[in-house]
Amino acid sequence: MSLKKGLEDGIPIALGYFSVSIAFGLMAVQCGCTWIEALLISFTNLTSAGQFAGVTVIAGMGSYIEMAVTQLVINSRYALMGIALSQKTDSKFHGLWRAVLGFAITDEIFAVAIGHDSEIGRRYFAGLAFFPIIGWSAGTLCGSVLGNIMPDIVTNALGIALYGMFIAVVVPKAKENVHVLIVVCIAVAVSSALYYIPIFSVISSGFSIILCAVAASVAGAILFPVDEKEAE
Repeated sequence: MSLKKGLEDGIPIALGYFSVSIAFGLMAVQCGCTWIEALLISFTNLTSAGQFAGVTVIAGMGSYIEMAVTQLVINSRYALMGIALSQKTDSKFHGLWRAVLGFAITDEIFAVAIGHDSEIGRRYFAGLAFFPIIGWSAGTLCGSVLGNIMPDIVTNALGIALYGMFIAVVVPKAKENVHVLIVVCIAVAVSSALYYIPIFSVISSGFSIILCAVAASVAGAILFPVDEKEAE
């Protein structure tokens, strides 16, 4: 597959990233970051949930350990995606290009790349990742710079854009698979308990995310184990 094909496949992803990252730019500035800091966070990370959680930890004066554990839990899925996608790369995809794959891989980029029957080459992957990286960074810049002059109705709508994206990803899967629905409900129940029960008020938002993710994952593994032969 060619560089042109990769660029074409990356355009829809970039458009979605642009709108969501505007919300991140707004949130980062509201939490005390400058527009340059917000832009650098997006340009060097490319992980929506991890960035939102990271800025939340920063705003809450969290510790380095809290930040590290939060990012490890939220972004650990990318390691599995990278391992899976590396099995589809061609023989020239090695060395520095492996690092590029590890940096640029996201849920959407992985889904598009893994969906192709043919091997993934360097040119195609570079094209696939180019526009999404630009779109995510450009949206962050717009949100952090123009947030103060945007109408409230626009900024409020963009502020829930990430939640809308998560709903769009989770709800269809939950409707198709009752196991996914139950795991999602467990995560919601744990999150609600941590927020509303007074005894848990000492737990910061960063660790709340960790606890919800771990609790839901463990519950899913215990309640709905995957048969190894079936998975293969």
